[in-house]
Amino acid sequence: MALWDRFKESASQMQTQLVAKKNDLKSGAFRDASMAMCALVAAADGTVDPAERQRVAQLIAANDVLRNFPADDLRRRFEENLDKLTADFAFGKVSVLQEIAKAKKKPAEARAVVQIGIVIGGADGDFDKDEQAVVREACYTLDLPPHEFDL
Repeated sequence: MALWDRFKESASQMQTQLVAKKNDLKSGAFRDASMAMCALVAAADGTVDPAERQRVAQLIAANDVLRNFPADDLRRRFEENLDKLTADFAFGKVSVLQEIAKAKKKPAEARAVVQIGIVIGGADGDFDKDEQAVVREACYTLDLPPHEFDL
């Protein structure tokens, strides 16, 4: 099986796992960490063009697990994190990783945040090296082994 086919299958399995845990993923920490992860993946290459911003916002709105939260609130949090990253990527990344760390106390939420990052990263058909690197970094922030997610 080609690498990309394995990745698509893995992302699909992760989305299925997320939906199965949907009722357990309602905390503010999960919400904040998820939006920070989405922004980090969107800005992984250091830039975010308007089309990419819109695409990720649509993915957030369409994600079954994230429907536990008001869409306007999610979008505002996503945009705030993106603004930090686009203003100064290195400094913004520190702040965004601190938001991601909010999910560290609950391992199920921490894993779900990483899974959301992978699902968002692969949604365009290419989970590139920059996206993989920031999700791997988030794993370290959350005290999760990256190899658990094939990173």
